[in-house]
Amino acid sequence: MSRVRVHNFSVSLDGFATGEGQSLEAPFGHAGARLHEWFFGTRTFRAMQGQAGGSTGVDDAIASRWNEGVGAEIMGRGKFGPQHGPWADRDWNGWWGENPPFHTPAFVLTHHPRPSVTMAGGTTFHFVDAGPKEALRQAREAAGGLDVRIGGGPSTVRAFLAEDLVDHLHIVLVPILLGRGVRIWDGLEGLERRFDVESVSSPSGVTHLTFTRPQQS
Repeated sequence: MSRVRVHNFSVSLDGFATGEGQSLEAPFGHAGARLHEWFFGTRTFRAMQGQAGGSTGVDDAIASRWNEGVGAEIMGRGKFGPQHGPWADRDWNGWWGENPPFHTPAFVLTHHPRPSVTMAGGTTFHFVDAGPKEALRQAREAAGGLDVRIGGGPSTVRAFLAEDLVDHLHIVLVPILLGRGVRIWDGLEGLERRFDVESVSSPSGVTHLTFTRPQQS
């Protein structure tokens, strides 16, 4: 069966994966870009922006695995955009521009379903009112045997972890303190017992933590 993966998911030292006060101008609230500065200089990020160059060290080597063998993505509504409740503007199709970087079906979890939107480059956003297990069933069907990536935000990742549906979790521990926002670890005591855990430190100051479900013998 295909695996369920989380990649490049940045978390502060005090456990916040996004700041407080998300808006159109501030996708990560008061955290700004601080959680993701480690990523912006990498070759992987620059390639996602259609740019050449970028660093090729530890951060890039790990970050570049985010899309290998992935056939579908599941994301929370907050990763698509800052709107909440009934859709006030259906002409605006998210923060990702006309050619989003996913290039696969992307399932947006929302209590307000709307018609699917097909973007340039192979991304189609499907808006579904479903819990983790049902959303994963739909995503696996669309992925055609490839893996499914859980893209975030923290509430969505936490929900899939709570249901024990994640096979590979890549956390980037960023040495900042946010103090407020949305936490990732609440309610997940003992999570590490499910996984083999490895860590790699980077010269950028972040630590890459990987939680991988042990292979069944």
